[in-house]
Amino acid sequence: MKSSTGTASPERRAQKRIPDGKWRTALTDIEPNKILLRGYAVDELMGRLTFGEAIYLLLMGEIPSPSMGTLMDAMLVSFIDHGTTPPSTLSARNTATTGAPLRACVAAGVLGFGTYHGGDIERCQLFLDGGLDLVREGQSYRKAAETIVERCQATDQALPGFGHRYHTRDPRAARLFQMALELELEAEHIQMIRAVEMVLASRCTADEAPLPINIDGAIAALCGDMGIPGSAANALFIISRIPGIAAHAQEERARQQPMRQIDPNAYEYDGPSQRRVPERRK
Repeated sequence: MKSSTGTASPERRAQKRIPDGKWRTALTDIEPNKILLRGYAVDELMGRLTFGEAIYLLLMGEIPSPSMGTLMDAMLVSFIDHGTTPPSTLSARNTATTGAPLRACVAAGVLGFGTYHGGDIERCQLFLDGGLDLVREGQSYRKAAETIVERCQATDQALPGFGHRYHTRDPRAARLFQMALELELEAEHIQMIRAVEMVLASRCTADEAPLPINIDGAIAALCGDMGIPGSAANALFIISRIPGIAAHAQEERARQQPMRQIDPNAYEYDGPSQRRVPERRK
């Protein structure tokens, strides 16, 4: 294809420079004494980008705004560990009790993710997108929320992004929504999930507690408003859970007897009692 000036387009010129049989990547370019991540020198990114900002760059192709970077870091912290009961934690601990190396324990934990554990973020974003399609057709957020709730309930599926085994108000979701508001990142996906929340609350009887927005729903809405697709949002879940999985595996190897049968509910917490988070160091 020629450009309007009669010369080959930049895309075409780039293709010609690559020898036949080579495949392409736009992620990382490594040459002697130089490493480029999405075009930026890694050594220049070090100390200038947070881990969350670097992950956004890698997944999305550009450095996020400071506000988006702050929210990325908060999302990664929100998922960092889910306790002893999730399948991913049990998989890691069960592997660790055999004496397997840490890498195998972490791999087992990651393999414990699936449709029902770690897969709700993408499903929730699709659910919210369905409501936003109706809003763009002229429906109010409230009416669109009623429609997508009824659609989901008609299939007898649980509403993605709502409900929790323990919490009647997920503190992580509440904090992320507060930060999105303060950072001026709240937009249509958060409006949509809030509308769904109000519809669900209006349908509860006096003795019923409304389903809370859980952390998966909050992440789905925030990522939607930040332009992060659901598939990449699911990747954030995996990335953020690895430190917790590794910590459980390490603790299992250090504190427990080998080859034990693990009851996830028969534990007693003996760590520090609740304490205040220190002020961020400059």
